[in-house]
Amino acid sequence: MPERLPVTLRAYRYLTSIAAPLAPYLLSRRLNRGKEHPARLNERRGEPMVARPRGPMVWIHGASVGEMLAAIPLIERLRSEGFSILVTSGTLTSAVLAQQRLSTKVIHQFIPLDSPAFVARFLDHWRPSLALFVESDLWPNLIMETAARRIPVILVNGRLSERSYKRWRYLPGTIASLLGRLDLCLVQSETDGDRYAALGALRISTTGNLKLDAPAPPFDPSKLIELRAALDDRMVFAAASTHPGEEVAVVEAHRQLKGSFPRLLTILVPRHPERGAGLVEIAHAAGLTAVLRSRGVVPDRSIDIYIADTIGELGIIYRLAPLVFMGGSLIDHGGQNPIEPIKLGAAILHGPHVWNFAEIYSTLDSNHGAQLVMHGGHLAARVEALLKNANERIRIVNAAQATVEELGGALDRTLAALEPYLLQLRLEQRRADA
Repeated sequence: MPERLPVTLRAYRYLTSIAAPLAPYLLSRRLNRGKEHPARLNERRGEPMVARPRGPMVWIHGASVGEMLAAIPLIERLRSEGFSILVTSGTLTSAVLAQQRLSTKVIHQFIPLDSPAFVARFLDHWRPSLALFVESDLWPNLIMETAARRIPVILVNGRLSERSYKRWRYLPGTIASLLGRLDLCLVQSETDGDRYAALGALRISTTGNLKLDAPAPPFDPSKLIELRAALDDRMVFAAASTHPGEEVAVVEAHRQLKGSFPRLLTILVPRHPERGAGLVEIAHAAGLTAVLRSRGVVPDRSIDIYIADTIGELGIIYRLAPLVFMGGSLIDHGGQNPIEPIKLGAAILHGPHVWNFAEIYSTLDSNHGAQLVMHGGHLAARVEALLKNANERIRIVNAAQATVEELGGALDRTLAALEPYLLQLRLEQRRADA
């Protein structure tokens, strides 16, 4: 472990220390913007209200929903072995997902703000035996404080986009100091491993993408039955996890398709549900009818755009829509995860900006398991072609599901790499029980 911090990290620690008194102001602003839980602000200051269980504890941290979804199979496997599990994340949507998808025996906390005092308070209370950071959410104080306590810090499902890699290279000493504190980097691909190695990571193993091993999202059967009854055999197209700029293209595609498919229903699922009301206005401006699912409305025959501005219902949407456009890909965001709709039998469309899942989309496209839409103007044509050709949709789905099966296995490889650390925890548990 590096002993002396580079000047950038020393400056960062100093600035985040003196800025700690500003935390109430920052949290208040985030609360007003709907980005914090009003009853759990103390967790952001490292002040838990939950008792720590006895024995060794595995701490798993992921920034948001995507990282949480990737970690769910790993969390459940570790819990099944009897380990106490602490899961942290930084967004309200990830907290809702944790409540919906994780066992009640798994503890969820919001990650503290990256101030030395808050992080120390958090670690003093939870005293994790092993820290697993998912993908790339590497906060400097969090890493330095955890490693300083000789808690093994391991990156799991690690990825590093070309954009992030180029940005990190501007601070080589800083990044090398942080990565040098990681005991092990378990990465999604050889490309990710090469990038981490070039930046200073010391022990690297390619284990694959955990998201490929995640189960299909659950659903409420009564809600699915209700929506199916309301649809009355209407053709359904869904656009999932969309971002600003993409919804206009989706709405315009529906407007163009309405002549050929007068009973078509487009289900629009914004990445950030709070944007739902604005999407209704976009639809109305295009001369289309739209309603919000959060208002408890189901779409009747007069509705063109059904905006699913709710959390945790993609399992229903993907079971209804035979064709899904994955958002974040028509704009320069990097794309969203296509694996869940594939597992539920939907054919996938995506834009050109998919660097967040470059290997998955590249393999899907090569195997004809997804189709590329180069720009918003191209969307209507591709949707129309696939809605008219059920056999082609089935071929795409079959190819996609075979690709996901082929690329899977990351969970077992990750657990195998973690086994020496887990063995140590089992020994600690036996001593505690004795």
